Amino acid sequence: MDTETPTAPPVPDRSRALATEAVHAGRDDLAALGLHTPPIDLSTTYPSYDSRAEAERIDTFATTGARLEGPPVYARLDNPTTARFETALARLEGTESAVAFASGMAALTAVLLARASMGLRHVVAVRPLYGCSDHLLGAGLLGTEVTWTDPAGIAEAIRPETGLVVVETPANPTLAEVDIRAVAHSCGSVPLLVDNTFATPVLQRPVEHGARIVLHSATKYLGGHGDVMGGVVACDEEFAARLRQVRFATGGVLHPMAGFLLLRGLATLPVRVRAASATAAELSRRLTADPRVARVHYPELGGAMVSFEVHSDPHRVISAVRLVTPAVSLGSVDTLIQHPASISHRIVDEGDRHASGVGDRLLRMSVGLEDVEDLWADLDQALGAQYAEHPVAATGQSATGQSAAGLLVRGQ
Repeated sequence: MDTETPTAPPVPDRSRALATEAVHAGRDDLAALGLHTPPIDLSTTYPSYDSRAEAERIDTFATTGARLEGPPVYARLDNPTTARFETALARLEGTESAVAFASGMAALTAVLLARASMGLRHVVAVRPLYGCSDHLLGAGLLGTEVTWTDPAGIAEAIRPETGLVVVETPANPTLAEVDIRAVAHSCGSVPLLVDNTFATPVLQRPVEHGARIVLHSATKYLGGHGDVMGGVVACDEEFAARLRQVRFATGGVLHPMAGFLLLRGLATLPVRVRAASATAAELSRRLTADPRVARVHYPELGGAMVSFEVHSDPHRVISAVRLVTPAVSLGSVDTLIQHPASISHRIVDEGDRHASGVGDRLLRMSVGLEDVEDLWADLDQALGAQYAEHPVAATGQSATGQSAAGLLVRGQ
């Protein structure tokens, strides 16, 4: 049960480093409350003996979408534990506010519905995106219309009814990067949404480059341990208010236990991302030099994600790993590998998938916190498994006798 009292927390120092913010944001008032760990408020409803006053507060929320002052009313409106996570994430992303949801897809849905409620149903988007994001935009499930383009074509694709431009950088799963500042300039007055799931605010803060909305699948790096699902949108308070109204109406709320776990995850986010990124960079280097690998994708920004294309059967690599976990998702403390064309991007039309660089031999790996030598030993034996039925290929010779090393595309 949440034992918090409505006392104002101290104003945090705006010059605090990211690592300090990660530990203290959303927790600044705990010492004054006599607490060390943030309390978990599991209440779904809250008592009130003044129904007239409650009616006024609910009318205020319906009109403005602003957070209610005083005690909570109902968990779908707001929750003190979840609010702490929102405060902390906004601080890390450098935005006025953040609004949390039950999943990353629920968060994206809320953004699209909020813009559509203003009569702005057209979206301009750059592939690749996460497969379900691609599907949600392209299938018209929410009544939206999407124009797919490359970054250079954004300005031309924008119409009077365009409500949003969507990019993901680094992109899932190819790790392609876009120049956020240049794209934001092309958007003009149309809000730019950047899916920052792969980079996290440790590696980039999109609002500093002109983006107005930042999306996270909090399930990934923000949680960091593969045990919590959530999504969050960081933005200005005006748009946050509209998102809260959508969240209340649609019910896509983040559970307070999830809010607690995500707030806890933020405390170690910088340490985890930097450690995993160092290992990922080394694995990328080794994979690039390996003749069994056709191409390696690793972003200039860095990060803990590596994608690579193999010369032979990617399914054999998936089935052969022993330390690395063959599973969807990413951002956990353990290393995960999956075949996007079969799973995360299966829902995307095959032609669109291939056109955006998601080939049938591409593997996506989320590097965790294991020792790099142990990970490499597992990848080495798993890569060998793809040649189990063709021993000659394991020596670096293709079926035509050409050296596989000669086919390598480096540094991509």
